[in-house]
Amino acid sequence: MDHPAWSEAFAPDRLATIRPLALPQPMTPDWAWAGATGQGVKVAVIDSGVDGAHPLVGGVAGGVALEYDADAPGRVRYDDSPHTDLFGHGTACAGLIRALAPQCELFSVRVLGRKLTGKGLVLAAGIRWAIDNGMHVVNLSLSTKSTDLFGPLHELVDEAYFRGVLLVSAVNNSPMPSYPSLYSSVISVAARPHDGPQSFAYNPEPPVEFGAAGIDVDVAWLGGAVITATGNSFAAPVVAGYAARLLSKHPGLTPFQVKTVLHAVADNAAPAGR
Repeated sequence: MDHPAWSEAFAPDRLATIRPLALPQPMTPDWAWAGATGQGVKVAVIDSGVDGAHPLVGGVAGGVALEYDADAPGRVRYDDSPHTDLFGHGTACAGLIRALAPQCELFSVRVLGRKLTGKGLVLAAGIRWAIDNGMHVVNLSLSTKSTDLFGPLHELVDEAYFRGVLLVSAVNNSPMPSYPSLYSSVISVAARPHDGPQSFAYNPEPPVEFGAAGIDVDVAWLGGAVITATGNSFAAPVVAGYAARLLSKHPGLTPFQVKTVLHAVADNAAPAGR
């Protein structure tokens, strides 16, 4: 089968071994998140909505639905009442995060409609909402190809970075530039072949830095269903889930520190001392 774009860098015959930083105390998966559940960490899923009633999601703590409205201030209308998932995609991402960080607080930020489409202006407003409402981790399994939004989104993403909000962004499934996934201030993720649904690796030849399980993975969907799906969209929540666990065990880490730890404990990291 054809794999999503960018996944070729994570093929077993191309993926190089990386060497973690030499520190007095080696960073290992056990050090990073053993025993951690995501408790105390707020994770926003900016997507098509989240079905909190799905058994693999286990509820949402809150959120907002955003829609384009030419008559609203900033041309975006906000509705903070409970909302549904209009497609299934956001529920899939939320379920993957919940599997890794079962006690995190999930927030649904709906910016996509029934056809899984939306406006870049609304996407930017969703990221702004996540920054202003104290999210720790933001999963972005969506992007825009609009060059007009390159600058405004870059400024917004950098603000998130400096304010300690970690953005985990899936790259486009097609081999083309998309934003914010290719900014260095986000954690960019593509799908890769995997030995287990919760594995991830680091690509020493960016722009896409991390590859995670996203090919033929089982994900939550509408109506309590579970489907098998492939896409970079489903790799990003794996990394977001690990980030939530890391931050629950080591609160206060900055985005670049989180990225450093993920680099050190990736599947293809050389054992400490070698």
